Amino acid sequence: MKRMLPLLFLMLTVNLNAQEQQFVTVQKVMKLMGSRFEITVVAPNEEIGYINIEEAAAEIQRIERLISSWDEGSETAKINRNAGIKPVKVSRELFKLIERCKQVSEITDGAFDITFASMDQIWKFDGSMKFPPTEAEIKNSVSKVGFNKIILDAEASTVLLKDQGMKIGFGAIGKGYAADKAKELLVSKQVRAGIINAAGDLTTWGTKVSGEKWLIGIANPLSKDKIFSWLPIVESSVATSGNYEKFVTFGGVKYSHIIDPRTGYPSTGINSVSIFTKTAELSDALATAVYIMGVDTGLALVAQLRGTEAIIVDSDNKIHKSKGIIFDNNN
Repeated sequence: MKRMLPLLFLMLTVNLNAQEQQFVTVQKVMKLMGSRFEITVVAPNEEIGYINIEEAAAEIQRIERLISSWDEGSETAKINRNAGIKPVKVSRELFKLIERCKQVSEITDGAFDITFASMDQIWKFDGSMKFPPTEAEIKNSVSKVGFNKIILDAEASTVLLKDQGMKIGFGAIGKGYAADKAKELLVSKQVRAGIINAAGDLTTWGTKVSGEKWLIGIANPLSKDKIFSWLPIVESSVATSGNYEKFVTFGGVKYSHIIDPRTGYPSTGINSVSIFTKTAELSDALATAVYIMGVDTGLALVAQLRGTEAIIVDSDNKIHKSKGIIFDNNN
């Protein structure tokens, strides 16, 4: 599982003087999908802006009903209940999402894998662990994990989890997907600009009321409350996967709460990863994968993906970045 941290700070210009500007910026924070969502739109007036925001929230709630493994009535829960038993016919939307998840698993060599939900939770990051799990326990914890065990039938639009006890979960991609769908809805309604910030999975379109680009502040790794650099983003998305707080230390090694689904071992060597792509869905998935893959392998993957950039802060708080990232460091 991934925990989104406050690595990214959003700088918004709010102008509510309708006489000075033809449009205004309207923003609302709400709890959706169990997380903090911040929705911002540029609208002709406040009333229309808040209507747009409620429409976006309704779309996010629809996505949650589709992908939640906790909702017994969801298609995802039905897939999990029938693991090792029979294929489950699902909507085209969910089928295509699972198909894309498998594609990301393939290009990341399984560092991203929605069957991570099958993993036994043997690592505890609440301070209660005194000793690490045994090798046998760790090996057994991942025995049911494996994206290649997701059997898809495109013609029948069915999904089968090959082994009993398998589960899928969208914790490492779901909020990004919801942000994209909310943006897609608002764009279809001619909302000229905005930002969907899904607990750190963030997507934008258009520009601020002033015509300036939206800016993302990258937190200083030595002080999370200070901005290291501002980056402009245009028609783009960003997601951050990180760990400054949830970890355990054994033998002098710091183990993250982000578990490698291939091995069952927590990730080491990285404090945070920010991924910039066109969609929040892909940014979300790759942030988790690159965190697990490590600095060198992660940056090598990013270099092969068109329109994708990364900022990585390693466990020594050293910043690594892909070639397309140019810092504007005003501090």
